[in-house]
Amino acid sequence: MDSGVDCFLGDDPVDWFERTNEQLRQRQQAQSVQAPVQTSHGQPNTGQPQAQQPFAANPAQARTPAPAMAQPASTGQAAVIPDKEIVSAARDLAASAATLDDLRACLEAFDGCNLKLTAKKLVFSDGNPSAKLMFVGEAPGRDEDLQGKPFVGRSGQLLDRMLEAIGLDRSSAYIANVVPWRPPGNRTPTPQETEICKPFITRQIELVNPDVLVFLGAASAKTLLGVQDGIRKMRGRWMSYPGQGREIAAIATYHPAYLLRSPLEKRLSWRDFLSIHAKLSGH
Repeated sequence: MDSGVDCFLGDDPVDWFERTNEQLRQRQQAQSVQAPVQTSHGQPNTGQPQAQQPFAANPAQARTPAPAMAQPASTGQAAVIPDKEIVSAARDLAASAATLDDLRACLEAFDGCNLKLTAKKLVFSDGNPSAKLMFVGEAPGRDEDLQGKPFVGRSGQLLDRMLEAIGLDRSSAYIANVVPWRPPGNRTPTPQETEICKPFITRQIELVNPDVLVFLGAASAKTLLGVQDGIRKMRGRWMSYPGQGREIAAIATYHPAYLLRSPLEKRLSWRDFLSIHAKLSGH
């Protein structure tokens, strides 16, 4: 844990030495079939004694291209190259979802993001889908990955207290992330990973259709609003998010994880939450 190793990439141990030996055996068998050893009379001998010899006896056969080594048996989804086709497929899949349940099913079936390979669970959402208030963070962490819900660790506990301070709780809000799978070691998602996941959070916002959209941290605001300002300059300023047929009031504030590291900034987030409460109340 002190070295940053806080998750396993697989649930079961893998004997890579045995896998390598198995690949070699498969390669030798394939070569024996495709390049049979010649007899002294120049005729191929496909009998059992020669079939047991993995390589040809003369130089001409030695130059025969060997077949590709067999791939090791996959224990799950294969990695993909994050290109424009993957992003386009994500857009089409997200657009096909008519409900939040459909969207969740689409994400569970989507194999275009390699973060799914190392994450334990899909972290889709928490809270009330009918709420007027929606929070969007960047990506789940370790606790979220274990429970399959966003903001359930220390930062989530702080978010709960901030909601309680303005008379709300999770039943009064809907919570999600731009990236629904935890990046290994809690690293920052790459631009490619964010771009692949963006259509799904965009569709999620459309389906929830909140009155107020709150970006927790600059990353989610930059991804969904296209702004380039830092969080210090951006926070507390009301902006507009293009919803379906209407503009949604949007605001960015400090991420709870940042507030845990910088408690003096809580006073500024308190102002933001008071502003959010006033907006919800119509003042």
